[in-house]
Amino acid sequence: MSHQVKRQEQLVSWLKQHSQFSFTSLNIVSGDASFRRYFRFQSNQKSYIAVDAPPETEDVNRFIAVAEAYSQHGVRVPAVLAVNVEQGFYVLEDFGDKQFASIFESKSVSDWYQSALKQLPAIQSCTRTAQGNMKFYDQALLDRDFGLFTEWLVNKLLSLKLDEKEQRVLRDAEIVLANNMLAQPQVGCHRDFHSRNLMIVGDDEIGVIDFQDAVCGPITYDAVSLLRDCYKAWPEQWVDAQLSALHQRDYSQYPLSTFRRWFDLTGIQRHAKAAGIFARLHLRDGKSVYLDDIPTALSYIPVIARRYTDLHDFANLIEMRVIPAFEKNVL
Repeated sequence: MSHQVKRQEQLVSWLKQHSQFSFTSLNIVSGDASFRRYFRFQSNQKSYIAVDAPPETEDVNRFIAVAEAYSQHGVRVPAVLAVNVEQGFYVLEDFGDKQFASIFESKSVSDWYQSALKQLPAIQSCTRTAQGNMKFYDQALLDRDFGLFTEWLVNKLLSLKLDEKEQRVLRDAEIVLANNMLAQPQVGCHRDFHSRNLMIVGDDEIGVIDFQDAVCGPITYDAVSLLRDCYKAWPEQWVDAQLSALHQRDYSQYPLSTFRRWFDLTGIQRHAKAAGIFARLHLRDGKSVYLDDIPTALSYIPVIARRYTDLHDFANLIEMRVIPAFEKNVL
């Protein structure tokens, strides 16, 4: 019996111990970039989501703490209805199947995006949970993030042999990007606020999922995660209009030019990290579907980096060495 089959049997056994759940079967909904798996089941004419979160890799207590804190701050997250911390199982309110991506072709797509961005003040006000203050996006975490790019994408996936000058370009870019993130006001940060982690609940409510990695981080991090999504690239003119509207509504105390630099450079750091994570998911976890998302993540970097003199060399390195190596060796 495989480990996953055994885990599913244990999940069913645990669910049957709860008299409020009467069901006949579990139907796999999806896995994700983590080791969690999601199942839908029907009970008393209502739908629920059962989650298998192996305790050796997933922190159930952390998920519950952030869910409670977000809910208290007015963020629409799924209610936690039952939990077994020791085994790594829990039951969530079912938000349905309508992802935020379903509105991409809508005539009111800009309004939908502004509605999603209106969640940010509530998320940013949440800087602690019942477990205590959220961890800061500090230098150690920044080093780890950029290390994902260099280790898993540049070194392992692409096997790029960079000369001393190119290695210095990477180090210099890492410093510029880290300093930019540390210089910003530090607020509650979802950290994966993108189209695959937002759900349309009912007709017009936006629900937020996959928030267990929340930290205190840069004020622009969640905004750039959504507007320069690794899974959906919008025209830069449209992104700039969305950013300007967001700035005017919630962040006008900061000069727009400063806010835009924060936003742009934070996006570059995030896209480098994401490309590294996608490479790791392929190489380490056998989730090769994420290779398809690397080109979008990489494509942002030279375009945005060229706006800033201190990142011109990094833009050239990505465009002349990294992207061609990916296209030649992976695609």
